Amino acid sequence: MKKHSTNFSDNKDSEEELEIYKEEEKFYRASQRQLVWWKFKKHRLAMFALPLLIFLYLLAIFADFFAPYSPETRFPNYLGVPPTRIYFSSEGKLQRPFVYDMKRELDPKSFQFKFTENRTRKYPIRFFVEGESYKLLGFLSVNVHLFGTDSGGPPVFLFGTDTLGRCLLSRTLSGARISLSIGLVGVFLSFILGLILGGISGYFGGTIDEVIQRIIDFLISIPGIPLWMALSASLPRNWSVVRTYFAITVILSLFGWCSLARVVRGKLLALREEDFVMAARLAGASEWRIIMRHLLPSFASHLIVSITLSIPSMILGETALSFLGLGMRPPAISWGVLLQDAQEVIVVAQRPWQLIPAFFVIVTVLLFNFLGDGLRDAVDPYAR
Repeated sequence: MKKHSTNFSDNKDSEEELEIYKEEEKFYRASQRQLVWWKFKKHRLAMFALPLLIFLYLLAIFADFFAPYSPETRFPNYLGVPPTRIYFSSEGKLQRPFVYDMKRELDPKSFQFKFTENRTRKYPIRFFVEGESYKLLGFLSVNVHLFGTDSGGPPVFLFGTDTLGRCLLSRTLSGARISLSIGLVGVFLSFILGLILGGISGYFGGTIDEVIQRIIDFLISIPGIPLWMALSASLPRNWSVVRTYFAITVILSLFGWCSLARVVRGKLLALREEDFVMAARLAGASEWRIIMRHLLPSFASHLIVSITLSIPSMILGETALSFLGLGMRPPAISWGVLLQDAQEVIVVAQRPWQLIPAFFVIVTVLLFNFLGDGLRDAVDPYAR
């Protein structure tokens, strides 16, 4: 019996050693992308932020479907309505989600209009209801929205309405298109400028390196917010929404490339004398090919992290300029434009739901920072 138990224990130990060997073999045979992904998955905040960011961008792309109404539709009888309350039970029994209609009354004490629920009739909330027509993805004519009430029922305002009676949920989702995309477009322009100028400065050196570095020093020394305000204020007021959008994007990109260019320069200074660069030069590769095919891919992971952490600053820049009236202007819709209506204390005190777009800005910036932290830890070989 003792001999049998000893053999069983030895077999168990050998199986465990075999499993450990397989895991180590899998680790040593894995590619760099697999190693980065395995380490990225261990970062809980980053794994929490990634699906939420994807969801936010899906909301922006399909905003017309998720929004119950058009962002410009006005409801004259529902000016400044607080968020609609949704009920799931009545008289102690679970029911289909429903709402009550709102009636406007004048408060004899404060002489302000207030909205109260008219509980004489219930209006069930339904999914995939027909409503206002819109262009899905810009070319498909559709009139189906995610939720709403039956024809003849009261409108549902999950985020309330503004002073003109427009659905704040619909306007917030529509504003996400500009606020979220301007970060990507602005970072793309900064990435191109930083990659080209930083690559030229770090690889060739000499006089051209000195010129580019002095330009970067000059741009960094200029206060960003006052310059953004001055450049934004110089934009013609009669410009279309599209022209203003691209102009604001270019303004936000003027300084974003400087830090990236210095990162690229430092990496190229360290790598341009390596053996693989010398081998490529002896093989007859052009200088441009050496930079684009051999040097830049060697630290592409660091560039991805830098881009990810630059997007929040672009979003905050657009929001700040639009909030001050120097960025996007009505009829354009962005989170900064929506926050213009909440500049007065009386608005915040009486209609605090108009600050909801600020919550989306804060959440988006936090998610991008979480994602950037996860990527930075995943690509850093010395991070634990």
